[in-house]
Amino acid sequence: MDQKTLWQQYQSLPDEVQQQVVDFLSFLQQKYGFASSEAKPLPDLANEPFVGMWRGRSAMNDSTVWVRNLRKDEWRDHND
Repeated sequence: MDQKTLWQQYQSLPDEVQQQVVDFLSFLQQKYGFASSEAKPLPDLANEPFVGMWRGRSAMNDSTVWVRNLRKDEWRDHND
């Protein structure tokens, strides 16, 4: 299974099941002694192109309202 397919399958899981996957991975790392220090260093997010991409968007003036409406629309679509 390639990484892209694995990631898509992970993202399709409900949030609580995703957390179980994360917990299981953590368990395996502890059991088999994988050092987390071997992981690649995280990028400097301040220099990533997506940072600030919503700046100046009128919909983001009140991000709480925007997220609330987005969730309401998403949940309505799944409950019909």
